[in-house]
Amino acid sequence: MENLSRRRALTLGVALGLAGAAAPVPAWASAGPAAGTAGTGALTEAGAGAAAGPGPEWIWDDAADPLMARMIEGGHVPAINRAWESWVNNNDPIPGGLPSDFAAYLTQVNRLPSWADQTKLARAADFNRRRDTYLFMLYGLGSGIMSTVIPREAKSVYWSAGGADMQDRAAKTFTFGYDLSELGAFKPTGQFVVTANKTRVVHAAVRHLLPQSPHWKAVADESIPISAADILVTFHSLGTYVHQKLLEWRIPYPAADQEAFLHMWQVAVHLLGVPYEHIPKTWAEALAQSRQVLTPVLSPSTEGIRLAEDLLGLTAQVDLGVTRGFLNEFVRYVLSDQVGDWLGLRRDYAAAALVRTAWPAFILFREGLSPVMPSTFYMFDQFIRALAMLFLNKGSSGTTTPITIPTGNRPA
Repeated sequence: MENLSRRRALTLGVALGLAGAAAPVPAWASAGPAAGTAGTGALTEAGAGAAAGPGPEWIWDDAADPLMARMIEGGHVPAINRAWESWVNNNDPIPGGLPSDFAAYLTQVNRLPSWADQTKLARAADFNRRRDTYLFMLYGLGSGIMSTVIPREAKSVYWSAGGADMQDRAAKTFTFGYDLSELGAFKPTGQFVVTANKTRVVHAAVRHLLPQSPHWKAVADESIPISAADILVTFHSLGTYVHQKLLEWRIPYPAADQEAFLHMWQVAVHLLGVPYEHIPKTWAEALAQSRQVLTPVLSPSTEGIRLAEDLLGLTAQVDLGVTRGFLNEFVRYVLSDQVGDWLGLRRDYAAAALVRTAWPAFILFREGLSPVMPSTFYMFDQFIRALAMLFLNKGSSGTTTPITIPTGNRPA
């Protein structure tokens, strides 16, 4: 595995996925004083005045990366996957049968940061419950498809082991979103802290494995995937994007809900290994950061086009009672016609007119702002319920979808 000095030898342009493009200086660091650790390897809580470390484009995961390289090279992954199947709830004990250094790592990280605010997290959980109608739509058909036009993310997903079975990978992604959105996500009986730590370990495994793939190396503009910067870009395609859409759709969204929703994502991103000082502290910071580091990199790729087709095909497996043309046009509505054109989504102008006129009316009726039920209410309602079932069933069943550590990459 390449050491940290090799990683820092990457050019800034390559690290940000902007090689060959004139781009603004990234606004990664918070405008406020650093309140977190300088790197993901430091597992202690930071105090006031902590020194700022390297930018997130230079940060991977100093704690998990070398650990997972040892676990993979030592042949321990199958035993770990078996041992942690029963490790589900946040208050579950660290399972037995794990290598001692791996168990010690999980013991250190399987906790909330000291700055987590349980009052805000509880309000965020209630907000997720009250706004699940829109969250399911935006996460599923907005963020999910947007990920396919983030080239670094699309290429990493496609050429990793998970890219070969998108239904299974989608089920794991739904597990992450579902566990984050459940009412008790961060409570001892919830599951998100464990899910986030499993995901962090999988990221570390992918960082070790993907650089060994000649297929990924042939198309990638980075030497090691999933930097802290990449995770922040993904956050903007999820949390920041949803925040913007809720405001754009004029859905009642009081300041306390906005603050709680942001805090939920701050804790989630931190649990994935991003140092606190690089996580936006306000939505204004998040929006400014998103405009600098997400919007400029959106573009099509061969891998992304294939993944989008796989994802939309997966959605079509559920009996939505709508045509593929409706799906294509809803994606265009929540992302843009440009994204739809990049992905080759066939136009259906009748469906486009329906979405652009009926969806706003559906929102007004849902929010009690209009007494007139749109004639398309039932269709939209069933459509949302079908998408929700992908989350609630975690892709396949009512039980937790196992998150497993890969031992290889996508075959040729």
